[in-house]
Amino acid sequence: MMLREAPAARGRTAIAHAVVAKIAGMAAREVRGIHAMGGGLARGYGAVRDRVPGTATDISRGVKVEVGEKQTAIDLAVIVDYGVDIADVAAQARADVTDAVERMTGLEVAAVNISVHDVHLLDDDAVENRTPRVR
Repeated sequence: MMLREAPAARGRTAIAHAVVAKIAGMAAREVRGIHAMGGGLARGYGAVRDRVPGTATDISRGVKVEVGEKQTAIDLAVIVDYGVDIADVAAQARADVTDAVERMTGLEVAAVNISVHDVHLLDDDAVENRTPRVR
């Protein structure tokens, strides 16, 4: 009787950086306490872009990844809601992003580094949605 090769031995699967970034971005956005993704200029540019009719939200905004053959490392830039325990939010984001990426890609997540770029205040919504007065 002839032994068959395992399916994994019959070829190679390459997972693009953009795929890992989208998975990580979706998982991070679902964490309670994360208001938005991105920091500084990228966040400002993305906010303008999101308001243009017909454009979709960039799910990978605020996410950088390095992908190897078996491992990946992920950097997240986040804005958290005021009043949350930032350490708890970061721990939950690490767990959820790691789970989603490992489950969907089979890659081992070596690290999820999180940079908190801002705290979202309820008053920020009023300022962001205010239309400029014309004199």
